[in-house]
This record gives sequence, structure tokens and C-alpha cells, in this order.
Amino acid sequence: MHDKNASPVVLIVEDEGLVRMATSDDLIDAGFSVLEAADADEAIRLLETHPEIVILLTDIDLPGSMDGIRLAHAVRERWPPVKLVLVSGHQSPAAGALPSDSAFFAKPYDIATVSQALWQMSA
Repeated sequence: MHDKNASPVVLIVEDEGLVRMATSDDLIDAGFSVLEAADADEAIRLLETHPEIVILLTDIDLPGSMDGIRLAHAVRERWPPVKLVLVSGHQSPAAGALPSDSAFFAKPYDIATVSQALWQMSA
């Protein structure tokens, strides 16, 4: 049971450090608590140890064992309540490629639009 007064916890998965830090800062300013991961493996370790995570915000283009789409499907399977938001500056996923009930934003995205969507998802 999470505290309704606590800030929703967003896990940002982004391999580009500057982009990850900027997104983290923007979401903290928008009222979220943020955890960060550089790849899918790190994200899964955080999900295993932080049950308070309510939203996964992941880049599609990730190095390592799985890209953001595969990560989103793995999270949907293991942590069904976690909301999924995928972003990419390089590709638009085909219809049906993303897990059900997930959102996609093309980079560069408007952080106000994204944070509003995250608030709606976490309500």
C-alpha cells in the first residue's frame, strides 16, 4: 500500500547520462520521486528492490540485454501494476509492438506534456 501523499516514484531508464539527469531534474521539479537506471538490467534490479515504483519511463534504444520495448514487456509481465511510458528519438514503434496500456512519446518531447501524462497514470 503506498501513501497517497507521497510523490509517485518514476524509474527513468536512459543510457545517455545527460538526458537521464535532465529528465530526472524535470520530473523532480514536477513533483515526482525519481530513480535512475542506465540499462534494462539495472532497471530490473531497481524494480526488484523498490516496490514503490509506479511508473517506468524508458528509452527504446538501450544497450545491453534488452531494448526498451522488451523491457516494457518484461515489466508488464512481472509487475503488472507499473505504468509504462516509452520514448525514442529514432523510432516510432509499430502498433501492437508496445504492451497494452502504455504510452509513447517521440523525442524531443515536451516535459510538461509527459509529466501531465505521468500524473494521470499515477492517480
